[in-house]
Amino acid sequence: MSPESITGAAYITAGLLFILSLAGLSRHETAKRGVAYGIAGMALSLGATIVLSFSGAQPGPQLRTGMILLVLAVLIGGAVGLWRARVVEMTGMPELIALLHSFVGLAAVLVGWNGHLEHPVLSGQLETIHRAEVFIGIFIGGVTFTGSIVAFLKLSGRIKSKALVLPGKNAINLGAIALFAVLTVLYVNTTELWMLAAATGLSFALGWHLVASIGGGDMPVVVSMLNSYSGWAAAAAGFLLNNDLLIITGALVGSSGAYLSYIMCKAMNRSFFSVIAGGFGIEAASKSDEDYGEHREISAEQTAQLLSEADSVVITPGYGMAVAQAQYPVAELAGRLAAKGVKVRFGIHPVAGRLPGHMNVLLAEAKVPYDIVFEMDEVNDELSETTVVLVIGANDTVNPAAAEDPGSPIAGMPVLRVWEAKNVVVFKRSMASGYAGVQNPLFFRENSQMLFGDAKERVEDILRTL
Repeated sequence: MSPESITGAAYITAGLLFILSLAGLSRHETAKRGVAYGIAGMALSLGATIVLSFSGAQPGPQLRTGMILLVLAVLIGGAVGLWRARVVEMTGMPELIALLHSFVGLAAVLVGWNGHLEHPVLSGQLETIHRAEVFIGIFIGGVTFTGSIVAFLKLSGRIKSKALVLPGKNAINLGAIALFAVLTVLYVNTTELWMLAAATGLSFALGWHLVASIGGGDMPVVVSMLNSYSGWAAAAAGFLLNNDLLIITGALVGSSGAYLSYIMCKAMNRSFFSVIAGGFGIEAASKSDEDYGEHREISAEQTAQLLSEADSVVITPGYGMAVAQAQYPVAELAGRLAAKGVKVRFGIHPVAGRLPGHMNVLLAEAKVPYDIVFEMDEVNDELSETTVVLVIGANDTVNPAAAEDPGSPIAGMPVLRVWEAKNVVVFKRSMASGYAGVQNPLFFRENSQMLFGDAKERVEDILRTL
């Protein structure tokens, strides 16, 4: 068999492994298997690509140099990836993923520039198609690169999470798209280098503005959408490199990321198309500064007494639980209550934390049984019959303003209706607003009490009392 046929077979196998990986990652029980499929597919595709790259090369100094550079690139990239994966906390996973998306976008930009500088000899329609591929690939990659950088900066707290609202924001975005279309037509007909440079700068500016215009409360959707963008950027690079597997992989990532974004938009009552356009970051006037009265505090001992007398308990975790690493004592608390005959369930909002599935991973890590973990829609209707709800580190996902304040930045977003329960205990470090920067009227409700301090320490105090 020729190297080309061997590589083709390896690419088909790798593509199937990537599909199995996506299928496995869709459920808790099969997630580890899905990761293993993905690793196997990537290892196979890398090996096949290396074999194909040097299959027709003539022995000599150029071949040796090429192989050394390629091996060095793989070793350096692999070492950096292993290092970051080992040291990153679960709370830092969202910004790490956003940063990884930026690498894909930058790679697509570099591949596009290489496609212009190392121009193959083509004629007729193939020449026109190649030029369009170069231009569009650079534009998609540039938007992904800077958009992902902004998402990383917001998620890591290096810049404010508040939405940037420039005068004529939508006109700026539409103008950038129109200018890109004009430049594309001109470039396809002339291949002027300055047009490529202008498109690169335009894509960088547009990517920055699109994501900067989106507020922190919607950042989980943005991360998912950037995942989709990185997939399309990879597919564009695949066309330029004439690499079938890169096209397939990019299309899988792009389409699955877009579908996940669509699901999340429905969960947050947001417009899918406005996400693409960066249009839902406008901060509306709200009642966030309204005086809701005084909050009430509760001690860990009093909370333990309340739980010991409860018939049913729902725990709604959020990003604060991840920050405090409280999932292990929370899991122990759930087991202790269940052993006492209390009906215990976890209610998970679709965008709890700052990444889809973030809370599910944390609870699985702490060995919380899957059968007591429910999605928001599964548990919401039962909250009115619940004795105690423990809100641990959650804020925006349990905010009544989403349902009751039309002027709130999170208005219309489906939330866990925890305020319908008989008693609500909110674990927080302070009365500060959540990531979306919106005050939460829940804290001042008659059936709500605040338990201040580190979530892990407070849960451990409750366990000692129980």
